[in-house]
Amino acid sequence: MNKPVVLITGALTGIGRATAIAFAKDGARLVVSGRRETEGKALETELRRLGAEASFIQADVRREDEVRELVDQTVARFGRIDAAVNSAGTEGQRGLVVDQTVESYAATFDTNVLGCCSA
Repeated sequence: MNKPVVLITGALTGIGRATAIAFAKDGARLVVSGRRETEGKALETELRRLGAEASFIQADVRREDEVRELVDQTVARFGRIDAAVNSAGTEGQRGLVVDQTVESYAATFDTNVLGCCSA
């Protein structure tokens, strides 16, 4: 049987996590990604317990080189990518817009706007 290969960014919480679990239950082969290794390895273990062939690769979508490496490692492992779910996102720093720092705004913009377009 030809199981789809799915790459999911922002897989550690929220929509990304729920999507990973749903694909795992449907038998997909998964690469899940996020910035936090401990949580990523825990998700990998959970997905494998559901019977999925799954790997966690730590990557930050704000860094084009990390996204390219994520794609390259996924293709190296499974030979292809059938679907990509770009669910990485951040709320940024809470508070008034006028109170945001340039760095905080840039991190939010880079993740939510540019992060889906890397590689």
